[in-house]
Amino acid sequence: MLVLFETAAGFALFKVLDESKLKSSPKDIDQYFSTPQKASSIVSLKKFYKFDGTLDALEAATALAESKVPESLQEFLQKNIIDEKLSDKLIVSDLKFGNAIKDLLNIKVLCDETTNELIRGIRLQLNSLVSAKESDLNSMSIGLSHSYSRYKLKFSPDKVDTMIVQAISLLQDLSTEINIYAMRAREWYGWHFPELSKIIATQPEYAKAIKAMGNRKNAVNTDFTGILPDQIADEVKEAAQISMGTEIAEEDLEHIYSLCDQYLSIQEYYEELSEYLRNRMNAIAPNLTILVGEIVGAKLICRAGSLMTLAKYPSSTIQILGAEKAFFRAVKTKHNTPKYGLIYNAKMVNDISLKNKGKMSRVLAAKAALSARFDALCETSDTSYGINYKSQLDRRSIQIENGEVIKKTKSSNGNGYNKRDNQQIKSYDHTKSSTNQLQSRTPAKKDSKESSITAESNGHTMEVDTKKEKSSKKEKVESESESESESEKETKKKSSKKEEKEDKKKSSKKDDKEDKKKSSKKEEKMDVDSEDEKPKKSDKKSSKKEDKEEEKKSEKKSSKKDEEKEEKKSSKKSDKKEEKKSSKKKVDSDSDEEEEKPKKSDKKSSKKEDKEEKKSEKKSSKKDKEDEKEKKSKKDDKKRSRDDEDDEKVTKKKK
Repeated sequence: MLVLFETAAGFALFKVLDESKLKSSPKDIDQYFSTPQKASSIVSLKKFYKFDGTLDALEAATALAESKVPESLQEFLQKNIIDEKLSDKLIVSDLKFGNAIKDLLNIKVLCDETTNELIRGIRLQLNSLVSAKESDLNSMSIGLSHSYSRYKLKFSPDKVDTMIVQAISLLQDLSTEINIYAMRAREWYGWHFPELSKIIATQPEYAKAIKAMGNRKNAVNTDFTGILPDQIADEVKEAAQISMGTEIAEEDLEHIYSLCDQYLSIQEYYEELSEYLRNRMNAIAPNLTILVGEIVGAKLICRAGSLMTLAKYPSSTIQILGAEKAFFRAVKTKHNTPKYGLIYNAKMVNDISLKNKGKMSRVLAAKAALSARFDALCETSDTSYGINYKSQLDRRSIQIENGEVIKKTKSSNGNGYNKRDNQQIKSYDHTKSSTNQLQSRTPAKKDSKESSITAESNGHTMEVDTKKEKSSKKEKVESESESESESEKETKKKSSKKEEKEDKKKSSKKDDKEDKKKSSKKEEKMDVDSEDEKPKKSDKKSSKKEDKEEEKKSEKKSSKKDEEKEEKKSSKKSDKKEEKKSSKKKVDSDSDEEEEKPKKSDKKSSKKEDKEEKKSEKKSSKKDKEDEKEKKSKKDDKKRSRDDEDDEKVTKKKK
């Protein structure tokens, strides 16, 4: 019997020396491999095939995992078993793998519980049987396991998205630091030369100008070539002579120089890091960078955690990614949810108008989700998807800006919807007048549209036999010609009917106009007659009015006389009543004075009694206070006496 054993270093072929021991129970086989000497008495190494490198080992390992025979093993078995014409059975660790060897090389294979125990024993004493170092075998097994796991996970060190996450987060931190340093330099040097910040807008040029010039007095003699253009340099020199800034010491200038140096060094590193990020994004997510850009794509990956998790997100999540707080706040308060998050900074969304940004961000998020899935799951980096999607998005953005809507129609087979590329319907613009671009819907146009739709639907259905196709084509042509002739007849009839209706309408309109003219003439005549009758009526009315006024005057005079008589009578009565009231008041006043006198005396006596009671209460309160003070003083004296006694006792004890 022969035993095939796979190692990280290569394939080993062992010869079983004592086959009788294999007939015993599987538990007893462990005893035969307890020591290297016992193992060598049962099994001996016949041949060993060493792998050429890690790639050869990886190919063999992947083939064995899939229960296939690698080429290296096939050659090894062909050379050592078939060429030597050995009829021994081959012991194998896996039955599927043994069947593959049997089918390929026609070698008898054995695999059961006892053979598995035999292979375990060989593995236990492998170093002594193969005569190899344990450290070498361990290093080979570790290298093979790493390469095999990379292969299984489709892992490539160039496609590590954690580097992107760290790079974009560092880039954001550097941008904030750069802004802080630049603003601090402007504020600090602005006390000495405030006009410079208005002349030079960019931060790097401002820092370089400070380093080259130093004090503003040196601006006239400094050379700004390579830092500023000639026109701006002349403006700086003129402003330095008329500056309103304060004087500055050299020690302060040194600190400003060091601040500018740090700013410029961070700016250089920021540019290097952005270039590194661009290269990394083109390697890891090329399709996503084509659509969104490297910075926005890196921010999306950073927000999701990795490229794989971003690929698992739906397009709706990618659209809002970065605006989670606003989204949950809107859901909680039942307001409108945000339309975009980090994707707002993409070039396609920025270029479009404000009202269409939501639509464009939704379309872009859908294509970004697909491109992220291609980048994460494709083995080879292919940018064709990104380029194709980019062209589609460019076309869609133009359609959104122009307000065009793509109409989807059901297919004739009913399998789904077919986009008609050439047929696009423009949206109605309510700002324009209704008479500008409206087309009249005539029945002839309707019939032509219906005929075109039927022709399209007939074009979709295909028949198998050529004879039937020819006959159907002839029938279609005849039916179309008949339908066209019928449609023309119908259109003529309808047009004639319309013309008759229009003539009737015109004649009715003319009759209405004539009736209106006649009625207007009659009204004019009536107005003239009414104007003639008015003066007659007015004379009669004026005479009646005069009679009425005279009657009213006479009535008023009589009523005035009656009123004067009544007033005189009432005045006499009121005088009598007043006299009676005055007499009564005098009597009442006298009685009141007599009653008030005893009341006043009672009040005075009550006041005196109150004063006396208050005095007595004050005296009693004073007495109580004095008693309390005496009690407190007595208690204090007692305490002091006790303390003195205790002190005396303590002193006596000490003595």
